[in-house]
Amino acid sequence: MVLPEPVVLSLIPAASILGIIFAIFLWKRVSAIQLTGGRLISSQNGREYLLEEQQGGGEEEVVAKAADIQKSISEGASSFLATEYYYLGIFMVIMAVVIFSLLSIVKPEGDRTHSDEVRNGIFSTIAFVLGGATSILSGYLGMQIATYANARTAVEARKGIAPAFMCAFRSGAVMGFLLSGFGLLNLFLAICVFRKFYGDDLRGLFEAITGYGLGGSSIALFGRVGGGIYTKAADVGADLVGKVEKDIPEDDPRNPAVIADNVGDNVGDIAGMGADLFGSFAESTCAALVIAAVSDLGNKHGYTAMMFPLLVSATGIVVCLLTTFLATDFYPAKKISEIEHALKMQLIVSTLLMTPVALGVAFWSLPATFEMNVPSSTPDQPFDVKVVKNWYMFVCIATGLWGGLLVGLQTEYFTSNRYKPVQDVADACRTGPATDIIFGLALGYKSCIIPTIVIGVAIYVGNTLAGMFGIACCALGMLSTLATGLAIDAYGPISDNAGGIAEMAGMGEDIRERTDALDAAGNTTAAIGKGFAIGSAALVSLALFGAFVTRARIDMIHSSILEPRVFAGLLLGAMLPYWFSAMTMKSVGKAALAMVHEVRRQFNTIAGLMEGTTRPDYKKCVAISTQAAISEMIAPGALVMFTPVVVGALFGTQCLAGVLAGSLVSGVQLAVSMSNTGGAWDNAKKYIEAGATEHARELGGKGSDCHKAAVIGDTVGDPLKDTSGPSLNILIKLMAVESLVFAPFFYNCAHGEGLIFDFFGWTQ
Repeated sequence: MVLPEPVVLSLIPAASILGIIFAIFLWKRVSAIQLTGGRLISSQNGREYLLEEQQGGGEEEVVAKAADIQKSISEGASSFLATEYYYLGIFMVIMAVVIFSLLSIVKPEGDRTHSDEVRNGIFSTIAFVLGGATSILSGYLGMQIATYANARTAVEARKGIAPAFMCAFRSGAVMGFLLSGFGLLNLFLAICVFRKFYGDDLRGLFEAITGYGLGGSSIALFGRVGGGIYTKAADVGADLVGKVEKDIPEDDPRNPAVIADNVGDNVGDIAGMGADLFGSFAESTCAALVIAAVSDLGNKHGYTAMMFPLLVSATGIVVCLLTTFLATDFYPAKKISEIEHALKMQLIVSTLLMTPVALGVAFWSLPATFEMNVPSSTPDQPFDVKVVKNWYMFVCIATGLWGGLLVGLQTEYFTSNRYKPVQDVADACRTGPATDIIFGLALGYKSCIIPTIVIGVAIYVGNTLAGMFGIACCALGMLSTLATGLAIDAYGPISDNAGGIAEMAGMGEDIRERTDALDAAGNTTAAIGKGFAIGSAALVSLALFGAFVTRARIDMIHSSILEPRVFAGLLLGAMLPYWFSAMTMKSVGKAALAMVHEVRRQFNTIAGLMEGTTRPDYKKCVAISTQAAISEMIAPGALVMFTPVVVGALFGTQCLAGVLAGSLVSGVQLAVSMSNTGGAWDNAKKYIEAGATEHARELGGKGSDCHKAAVIGDTVGDPLKDTSGPSLNILIKLMAVESLVFAPFFYNCAHGEGLIFDFFGWTQ
């Protein structure tokens, strides 16, 4: 039974608003821990009480330090984002003009008129601005939440693991539900408003709405790159001088780069990551909508069936809401060994609950059978018709859902220090940083095997059952538990900041041990989140590629891989992730050089700094990271944004199709290996520092030669896992959605042949 349209139109915004309300509820629970007047007050059951200070220091002094550090981190993060968003605002204005101009000058063909093309240009531009604004809002809210919760997590750690864990996880969940709720609600409202102008022209409506995904991913790219450069410049500078040269602890307040390092956790891992996963959600939904609009769903079966992708995301919010109570109320981590298990159970339980829900959504929103257009295998007709049953779509959703879980679990295996791969990397530090790096690289390359197989299976299943629509729904399935994925991902940087604040506020070794354990689990969950983002980006990119092929009217019969233009594009596209990674890594290296020189200068010239009697100049290091991030993010961003436009306009749609396929194939492997290698090096270092096992204690602990080798490995891995790796998944999906948005313009350039080939008469 298909649900009536009014019910569908109520369910989607209701689930979005429910997610936002639940985020506010969690926020209230976190805000019950107040840093007031230099004293920590925790309010529970209507009673307020002071926490017992376990370290023997003064209660007011410790909390006052934590509040002061939190304020410095928050101000630094807000200042950077204000500067970054100022330039991104300028970019959005320029890009909006470009989108409107290029789409409005397209020559109408068939039954389309010039006013139809102008309308497409106007509404694609509006959707782009809305997507970009939502992405900015997602990043900003995430940063505000994280900087509010970091000191509270640190001071809660004095009561034990459970209070600190619940504070960090609830704060991460606030971000997860706010982003999921706002992202879905804004997209739904945009569709409703656009429908007033497009009427029954669903194809035109959803082709215009793809601008929403373009806006989201454009901002995400600059947010990831800029934030990644910021955080890793500070992190590398702080580690190399502080831990390796001066042999002082991580996050020691004597280190001039320590505030910049903690600010970076928020602008890179929180704001950048939030914008990234919002972009994945927006693009996967837009890809499914565009493909469905040119099928039987858009032509015969009404609005309810077209809303299937949004219904999947809406029900996912409700499932994640129920799952969250497991970690926050019923089964929170109460000791160090339970932290990773509690986080992993979030993924497993949300996947289990979402599976029957997806089946219900497929039966209640889709007709029993419908037809999808798929590329034809014969030259007589452009498309074949595939008959699809509604339960096929459940299989596609479930394939992506369980595939995402499998990618997450194997990522945990390769990046958690509870398992042999990371312990082997730590053991390799016995003979110095060279063997540490060799083992880490090997681990990253090996970790590509299972995600690649999972993505390949998902592509085969989705395409076999429902063509490109099936692939898009596999991506939707992988992202259906987005709120939970964001919660466990944001938990990591909050815990990392909490550890830094605990160290700088002088809370003692036992508190730092607890926050380090929370942080180590956070590194693993961050790697899991990146695995989800990369896997979904691959599926989204392929679905967008299919929509681009249709909209650009590419003749698939004559677009064989052996066709020179296609093959040349494949080689160019496969090279782009390496070019992009070279630019971002060199940017981190240049900024880190400046940071190292500044930290050394302060240690050498400021009297009493090593003794702790003088305060370092934190603002100078913050300024270095800010300037480097803003200036260095432009070139990589321009490479990604200009490539589809230049290739599509000058060399034609066939060459651009090759570029998109090549960047997808090489970008996925590179992104997975980078993220997992960096995560493994980081946790190998923490494994040695914690000394929780006999093997770890044999390696010497903090300050030993093994530890210094691990620090160097971690430093090498920082730009891999937090700058280049996470940005690559945005590269492959952003180029695909940009190509889809501009497809009419590319076809208008000599009927897709490209201006260069047309000029020289090399047309086919």
